[in-house]
Amino acid sequence: MSVCFRWIVCCLMLLSVHALYGNKRDSVTYKSVHFLGADIRPAYIFPTDIFFRGENARHTPMRKNFSAYLKYGFKFLSNHYLGEYYPYANQGIGVGYNTFGNSAELGCPLAVYVFQSSRIIALNTRLSLDYEWNFGASFGWKKYDEITNAYNRVVGSKINAYINVGLLLNWKLAASTHLRVGVGLTHYSNGNTRYPNAGVNTIGGSIGFAHYFVPARKREVFKESLIAERVKFHSYVSYDLIVYGATKKKGVLLEQGAALLVPGSFAIAGINFNPLYNFSRYFRAGISLDMQYDESANIAKHIANTEPSIDSENIKFYRPSAREQYAVGLSVRAEVVMPIFSINLGIGKNFICKGADTDSFYQIFALKANMTKNLFLHVGYQLYRFKNPNNLMLGVGFRFNARGGK
Repeated sequence: MSVCFRWIVCCLMLLSVHALYGNKRDSVTYKSVHFLGADIRPAYIFPTDIFFRGENARHTPMRKNFSAYLKYGFKFLSNHYLGEYYPYANQGIGVGYNTFGNSAELGCPLAVYVFQSSRIIALNTRLSLDYEWNFGASFGWKKYDEITNAYNRVVGSKINAYINVGLLLNWKLAASTHLRVGVGLTHYSNGNTRYPNAGVNTIGGSIGFAHYFVPARKREVFKESLIAERVKFHSYVSYDLIVYGATKKKGVLLEQGAALLVPGSFAIAGINFNPLYNFSRYFRAGISLDMQYDESANIAKHIANTEPSIDSENIKFYRPSAREQYAVGLSVRAEVVMPIFSINLGIGKNFICKGADTDSFYQIFALKANMTKNLFLHVGYQLYRFKNPNNLMLGVGFRFNARGGK
């Protein structure tokens, strides 16, 4: 397992434990109710690679994915300040089993993840439109091997990140039991920590249920917790300072059209300074000053012969100057804020840079998990040009002028 994935699995464990037993000022045991849920999700595999279109050991297109999930979580009650602020939020941990109909080449990976869901809009007294996201790691993939698994050029790691977002119709069958039906998108990849990294993407439906375990002493406060928040919010500006790092692999395209993996792994380090205007308790937005050092950026090649082989020792790589390895950019950020977790999305452009690898638009997806009022974990991913995976962003952040609580 790579250093990056050891780090991300450790983060996942911290996020999971903190989500259930976080250091809030009120005890989760007495200020929340717990629930169990289960989902099944049939899905369609996007044929993004010839491996899925039939160039595999079975010589058969791969189109279907099926998964089953079990989750355990909790909901803050109205006598907890987070229950007052976020009456419909649920969060917790889950496990999921996946099959792609080709266990010999892809495996049947098991996902371990944290999740959060909440209401978007009430459709009537029993039905609402909700969202849910899952973030975690998936284990048990059959990775590419040039001898034993040569067709599989989409998965290069036994462990891959797992991300799912979905929209759900939440139907309250009874006070404590909900039926949930919806659609969602799922992505698996290793964040460029190993090659190949084409990733696996699916879209599909889901059907499941959630049952809350509400002791008699909590029934009245549980009913009160199902109404909209009544605490007035005052807008303000907060400031997030994030320091992160990771490692990545680097591939290059030779002039003759052949692709070549540069030997070794390369370090990533970065700092984001992100002022955010808090429009409401659920949403904040602003700009971010983004500085990143990428040891692999603009790496060049010298080719000694005119017909180079992929294995030719005549292909030489050198590291460019430091000026070509760092970039400074500005991005527009939007952040959905919920108990414990926040999801941050950004689109930006480097304005201090040199070379084709960094002179680009970039996109950021990040999950923040509050450890204290001011300190949070940061697990993010950066793309270039809206399509090219670039690097993970694993770090910590400090929030200045943080507010919240009683």
